[in-house]
Amino acid sequence: MTEVIAVAVITLLAVISPGADFAMVVRNSCLYGRPTGLFAAAGVAAGVLVHVSYTMLGVGLLIASSAALFTAIKLAGAAYLVWIGIRTFRARVDLTVDLEGKAGLTRLGALRSGFLTNVLNPKTTLFVVSTFTQVVGPGTPVWQQAGYGLFMSVAHLGWFGAVALFFSNSRLRERMLKAQKALNRTIGSVLLGLGVGLGFAR
Repeated sequence: MTEVIAVAVITLLAVISPGADFAMVVRNSCLYGRPTGLFAAAGVAAGVLVHVSYTMLGVGLLIASSAALFTAIKLAGAAYLVWIGIRTFRARVDLTVDLEGKAGLTRLGALRSGFLTNVLNPKTTLFVVSTFTQVVGPGTPVWQQAGYGLFMSVAHLGWFGAVALFFSNSRLRERMLKAQKALNRTIGSVLLGLGVGLGFAR
């Protein structure tokens, strides 16, 4: 149960941490309207499922082929969480959102934009792999692994849907960006603690 809570916390922190997905959804919402932003959010959520699918397959093969190698990957994942936690805590560069007007974007185009932004984002790859290796073991049923993946996707859809609905407002967006430093320090501290705790867990 502790590990399930850990994966939930890590996922939520990864979702709300400002990055490429956030900037893309906010930009589409501001330039083309909330419906377009919601389609972009759906694209992000679909992209997460791609990461989950190949991670589930890879982790399963690791467990079946070499327990020692899986343990090494698990420790590397914990180390990555510690590293990204420190890096997030120390981040000083503010996130910028490009709001220059461009040609119109269809809802299908917004869906594709969200999907590709997430699928091609190495940060998402590392977060999904790191998180999965902390909670999946030889006895973890496939349905439970799928549940973790579905939660990750739904969490992305919920957060970025809220971003499209509420943070497209210029005042709310500015407040969000101004609070980024405090948000980064909070997220970084929690990720650091989780990484250390999971690394020493047996």
